[in-house]
Amino acid sequence: MKAMFASSSSTFIKITAFSLLSFSLFFLFKRFSFYPTTTTQNHHLSFFNSTATITHFAPPPPPPPAAVAAAVVERTGIINEMGFMTDDFIVGEFDEGLIQSVVVNVNSSSNEKEKSENDVTKVVKFERFRVCDESMMDYIPCLDNVEAISRFKSSEKGEKYERHCPENGKGLDCLVPWPKGYKLRIPWPKSRDQVWFDNVPHTHLVDDNRDQNRISRKDNKFIFPGGGADRYLDQISKMVPEIAFGLHTRVALDIGSGIASFGAYLMERNVTTLSIAPKNVHENHIQIALERGVPAMIAAFRTRRLPYPSQAFDLIHCSKCRVSWTSDDGILLLEANRMLRAGGYFVLAEQPGYKHEDKLLEQWKEMEDLTGKLCWELVKKEGYIAIWQKPHNNSCYLNRDPAVKPSLCETNDSPDDIWNVNLKACITRLPENGYGGNITKWPARLHSPPDRLFSIQMDAYSSRRELYKADSKYLNDIVSGYIGAFHVRDMNLRNVMDMKAGYGGFAAALIDLKIDCWVMNVVPVSGSNTLPVIYDRGLIGVMHDWCKPFDTYPRTYDLLNAAGLFSVEQRRCNISNIMLEMDRILRPGGRVYIRDTTAVIDQLQEIAKAMGWVTFMFDSGEGPHSNWKLLTCEKRL
Repeated sequence: MKAMFASSSSTFIKITAFSLLSFSLFFLFKRFSFYPTTTTQNHHLSFFNSTATITHFAPPPPPPPAAVAAAVVERTGIINEMGFMTDDFIVGEFDEGLIQSVVVNVNSSSNEKEKSENDVTKVVKFERFRVCDESMMDYIPCLDNVEAISRFKSSEKGEKYERHCPENGKGLDCLVPWPKGYKLRIPWPKSRDQVWFDNVPHTHLVDDNRDQNRISRKDNKFIFPGGGADRYLDQISKMVPEIAFGLHTRVALDIGSGIASFGAYLMERNVTTLSIAPKNVHENHIQIALERGVPAMIAAFRTRRLPYPSQAFDLIHCSKCRVSWTSDDGILLLEANRMLRAGGYFVLAEQPGYKHEDKLLEQWKEMEDLTGKLCWELVKKEGYIAIWQKPHNNSCYLNRDPAVKPSLCETNDSPDDIWNVNLKACITRLPENGYGGNITKWPARLHSPPDRLFSIQMDAYSSRRELYKADSKYLNDIVSGYIGAFHVRDMNLRNVMDMKAGYGGFAAALIDLKIDCWVMNVVPVSGSNTLPVIYDRGLIGVMHDWCKPFDTYPRTYDLLNAAGLFSVEQRRCNISNIMLEMDRILRPGGRVYIRDTTAVIDQLQEIAKAMGWVTFMFDSGEGPHSNWKLLTCEKRL
C-alpha cells in the first residue's frame, strides 16, 4: 500500500512539474515574440492623447515615405524695434571653418569674461576717500599737470596747452572740494542770464570782459546782458537765409567761444552749439559757460585733431577767436574743413578796433587765397563778417592744378581717426557716395537712420537699421522708466553726460520726452566709433578714453549715465579711478545712473559709498533674476 502511494505521488509531482514548465515556456514565448508591439514613442503619444489605443501584435508598419527635401531657407528673422521678428535679413552661404573659428573665439571670450567677473565678484572694501586740498578746487588733471607741462620749453605751437595726463599711479586719489558758499545752480533758462558768483568765484572774469559788456557782477551773481548776441544772429540769418537755424543748421561749433553767449542764444533757435576754448587763453570761461547750462568743452586747437568726427558741424563760427587760420600752411583751417559738413558754413567775424586796419586787410587777403584753394565759396561779406560755404563734393578739388597746395589727403587717411592723431596739412576728401552730406532737416534727422550708419566698423551690416531702431525704442523705454520712477522732471536737469553713448539713443529719448537739457554723448575709444551717426542725428558728442580724465572743469554735469561701461573698461583700467573722475565732474546735488552686471554693480556701490554718495540698487527691466542691475547715486550738497 505504501509502495502504491509512493508511486502515485511521484507521478503527480512529475505531471505538475511538466505543466509548470509548459506554462513557463508559453509565457516566455509570448513575452519575447518577434512580432512588433507598441513603441516608446506611441506610449508618449498616448500619454498626451487619451483616445489613443495600444494594439499588441500589430503588423509591421509600412516603410516611411521618402524624405522630401526641405525648401532652402533664404531669409531668417531679426528682432525689429517692436520686439517682433522681421523677414528682410538675408542670410547667405557660410564657411564651416569660419563658424568653427567664431565658436572658438566665443568660448575664449566667455572664459575671459567669466574670469573677469569672478575677479569683480570679490568686492574690495574701500575706506572713505579724503577731500583734496582747497587749491585743487578747479583742478583738471590732464591740463593742470605741472610736471608734464614744465618739460615744454617753448610754446610756439602750443603743445603745452594740450592734454598731458598724469602717469599711472599719480592720478587723482581724493575728492575735489567745492567752493565755500556753493549753491544749487540756477535752473535753465534763467541761468542763461545769471549764475551764482560763489559757484565760480573768479573776479577776473568781469575784468577780462569789461570792454565788451558781456559779463558783470551784481551782488552775489554774475549777470550776462547778451542782447547783442540775438542781433548778431539775426544779421547772419539775413546775410545767408539758407543757413536756416533750426532746420538746415542744427549742430554748430563755436571756436574761442568766451562765455558762450553765441551758443546760449542759438538754443532758442533749435541749434545745439558746442563751445570750445583752450584753458590758457580763456581761463574759467568754459566753466562759466557750463554753469550757465550751455554745451561747452575745453579744447586746445593746436597740433592734434580735435576729438570730433569728420562732417560733424553744419556751421563753424569764429568771432575774435585768436586763431591764426593762415599760419603753418593753413593747417588749422584744414582741420576746421575736416569737421565742417559738406555744404556747411564757416562764419568769421573780426570786430572793428580789434586789430589795426592794415593788419586786418593783409590777413583778409591771405584768408581769401587759402579759402579759394579749399574750394570754399565766399557767399557773403558784410562789414567785418564773412561767410563761406564748403563744397558738396570733390569735383572742385579734382579739377584743380595737381601742383596746388594744400593737396588732397591720401585715400587711406581716415578723417574719423581722431584720438591722439596729429593734424595733417591736407584737404579731407568727401565720400564719393555722399555720406554725411545728404542728411534730412531737423527734427526728422533725430530718428532717420543716417547713411553713415553703414560706415561704422562693427559686426552687423544688413541689420544695422533694425539695431538702430531697436536701440532707440529700448532707450526710450528706459528713460520713460527713469522719469516715472525717479521724478526726473522735478530735478531741473540741464547738463547731462552719457558716458557710453552708442548711437545717441539716450539723448534722443530725453528730447522726445521733452526734458529741457543737452547731452554730451561720449564714445569710448574701447568701442566702435559711432560719433558720425550721433552728429548726423543732430546731437553732439566726443571721443574719450575713460582710463584718463575728461577735459572739463569740476562740478559741471547734473546727470551722468553709464550703461555697460564698467564691465568693459574694468579690463583696461581701474574702475575706482573712473568713479573719482565722475565725482570730480558731477555737481553737488547731481545724480548718477549706472546699469551693469551684478558683480560690477556690487563693487561700484562700495566705491560710491566711500565717496560719500547716497546709493540705491534696483533690479533691471529684465526682472530679479537678470544678471544686470541698476545703481542710482546722489552726490548730496
